[in-house]
Amino acid sequence: MHTSRLQRIKGAPRAGLARLPLAAAICLAIVAPVLAQDAGQASAPAAKAATKAKPKTTTLGEVTVTAQKRTENLQKVPISINVLENDQLEALHVQNFNDYVKYLPSVTFQQGGGGIATGPGFATIYMRGVASGGNTNHSGSQPSVGVYLDDQPVTTIQGPLDIHMYDIARIEVLAGPQGTLYGASAEAGALRIITNKPDPSRFAASYQLGVDDVAHGGVGYTGEGMLNIPLSPAAAVRIVGWREHDAGYIDNVAGTRTFPVSGITISNADDCTPGPLLECVGHARKHYNDANTNGARAALKIDLNDDWSISPTLMGQQTITHGSFASDPAVGDLAVTHFYPERVDDRWWQGALTVQGKIGNFDLTYNYSHLRRNQEEQTDYNDYSFWYDTLLSYGAYIHDNSGNLINPSEYISDRDHYANDSHELRIVSPSEDRLRLVAGVFWQKQKHDIMQDYQISGLGSDLAVAGWPNTIWLTRQMRYDYDKALFGELSYDIIPDTLTATVGGRYFRSENQLYGFYGFSKGFSPGSSYGEAGCISNQPFLGAPCLDFNKQVKQSGSLGKFNLTWNISPTAMIYATRSEGYRPGGVNRAGDLPPYQADYLTNLELGWKTSWFDNRLSFNGAVFRENWNDFQFNILGPNGLTIIKNANSARINGLESQLVWQATYNLNLSAGVAFYDAKLTANYCGFTGADGNPVTYCPAGSINPSDGSVVSGPQAPKGTQLPITPRFKGNLVARYSFDMGENEGFVQAAFVHVGRRTSDLRLEERSLLGDLPAYNSVDLSAGFQKGSWSLDVYMDNAFDERAVLYKFTECGVTVCGAHGVVPQYPNGQVYTGVSQPRTIGVRFKQEF
Repeated sequence: MHTSRLQRIKGAPRAGLARLPLAAAICLAIVAPVLAQDAGQASAPAAKAATKAKPKTTTLGEVTVTAQKRTENLQKVPISINVLENDQLEALHVQNFNDYVKYLPSVTFQQGGGGIATGPGFATIYMRGVASGGNTNHSGSQPSVGVYLDDQPVTTIQGPLDIHMYDIARIEVLAGPQGTLYGASAEAGALRIITNKPDPSRFAASYQLGVDDVAHGGVGYTGEGMLNIPLSPAAAVRIVGWREHDAGYIDNVAGTRTFPVSGITISNADDCTPGPLLECVGHARKHYNDANTNGARAALKIDLNDDWSISPTLMGQQTITHGSFASDPAVGDLAVTHFYPERVDDRWWQGALTVQGKIGNFDLTYNYSHLRRNQEEQTDYNDYSFWYDTLLSYGAYIHDNSGNLINPSEYISDRDHYANDSHELRIVSPSEDRLRLVAGVFWQKQKHDIMQDYQISGLGSDLAVAGWPNTIWLTRQMRYDYDKALFGELSYDIIPDTLTATVGGRYFRSENQLYGFYGFSKGFSPGSSYGEAGCISNQPFLGAPCLDFNKQVKQSGSLGKFNLTWNISPTAMIYATRSEGYRPGGVNRAGDLPPYQADYLTNLELGWKTSWFDNRLSFNGAVFRENWNDFQFNILGPNGLTIIKNANSARINGLESQLVWQATYNLNLSAGVAFYDAKLTANYCGFTGADGNPVTYCPAGSINPSDGSVVSGPQAPKGTQLPITPRFKGNLVARYSFDMGENEGFVQAAFVHVGRRTSDLRLEERSLLGDLPAYNSVDLSAGFQKGSWSLDVYMDNAFDERAVLYKFTECGVTVCGAHGVVPQYPNGQVYTGVSQPRTIGVRFKQEF
């Protein structure tokens, strides 16, 4: 998507009505949605007058961003940035992460694996091909892409918040390492969601209602609304609310599964009748994967005087999902056969405070946020039991208190409690000075309280974890991640208004600590180095039998940046940048494995930003080379245990470009493309040497020093394409607006192409999972605006494409993805996450 808007023409106003009583009544009628709208509306009489005099201009509007911690014109910022503005988000019917990420050429993502949920809020985000793939869970690496809500980080280990996209001013996507200004969470880039702020100058309100029908699924709906209420000439409050129901489209099909060791069969059919070797569990259901989201945001802005202001914000959201968001091709199109409950309750709230002021002519900003996120999840983990029973006779060890073999099916009850506190204090010199400074300090503490309870109904007490009936495996851990930093960037106009040099740096100290209990009972695994057999204390730990694990790593270092910007003319600029990003190392919870080391990304980039034909067309882009050293790779090891290893080095060569053209008063065209060549520059052998560094030379017959096994060669040789990211991703959006008397109509078409992607770094796992095929997607919409209200209809995924977004197996790929072992699953049991089927909807909006 282009860095500029799918604009209304510059200067075109919006209509509204200043009716507080009616707006308040609408608020009460919609319940949770407490009404929302852009802060730039005019009053009704002024808007109507302006509509009649709408200028016939083809000039693109100016886009402002705050990516460099100061407000700037996008065309003057020497960074590769994609921006989706409010107008674009509305025109493209963006409501969640999946909706907007497809219009960001530099961004890819994956979900699923190892029992991790696949619904909203569980995405792992990658940028510019900096993707190793692999499994991600609570004890995995920190993300390589930071997600921010305004100036506050909202990234957690298992995925960023999936924030409902309403009353959002813009989304800024900063591609490439942002290590100096954004730190550890922005190794490959940063994604910033900027909300609309309270406006003391006038009252405003709006509401929006929508309904949609999903092919092969059910009916969804959305209600949203906003109130912006001036409290005085120097204060205002903005209240936003939303309620959304996303219809399911994946069916849980009735079926059976027989465990070979015991001969026990389970069925999820509604008409199942239990028998001696037949158990009836769960129930089949159509449209299995629905989601319900409720949320609200309240923001206050108080101007204390001409120089100082304070802005507290409180925002919260709850999303409850059911079922699986990926299908099993062995069962059918958009179908699975699952046996135990699948449900996620994802609740979060964030309190934030921004204080802005001046010390002399320097701007001072303090940002604080406190984020709480609680996830409660139920997961069918039956695949793990079935495949281990089939390949390793797992069921022979699962009995009841009488010693009889029982149904070995596992299911998970877990909860994750996150807390994130962050502080940032920065000072910014005047933008008109020849020598300019941005400098600050940053502190962040992340806490993750982890409980995962893997259960088998009727499990013998000798096999259950002490104090946890029916629990075959328990994870009860605490994780802390600390980040402290000093940062700054200094810019100097070597030739005023023409040539500028910038140097930046960040000094950081990070710490990762993980401790607690994980594993089996002593009766099930008496010789284990973890679980009850591996206790290092006799005292219970947060309800678990003991503490069997306690590790900590600390790290410090520095990052640098250099940029040279040449403003060739007022409408043309080129820049060259060398920048660095990093991701902290951490603890491997497997006690016999060493910690994983930090990885670093170095970026060399040449970019351009240009405007043409009296600002009717803008053309921006960048070419770059990124070297990724000792990158972290998460895999599922024995017993589905996440293991993080450093996987040597990779190189990503790429080109990104965005274009927007206001061809006529009526027609706006925008396009975005990204080309990537992302490959390993050294062999990935899958193990490290005695010094903890990755081994790169491992011909067939070499010995793995960690376990003494003989290897058959590298798991991924030099030149292997990095997973998840396509070689090409692009989009094209065309919007045609036309007058209908004093009113306005539009038609719009959006096209997205994503190239073929590989599914895993390792060649064997890649062959079992299969590649992710290329796909095209088309979204269509049309609408009509009359005065203060508008109505539009849309068709997303118009040709009902089954776009493959990701693939995964529930346990290790070589186990659950094994080929030719089970006739029912000749290609293993590989789940496929696909795009939502064709969705037709209608939306009504009114502004006041």
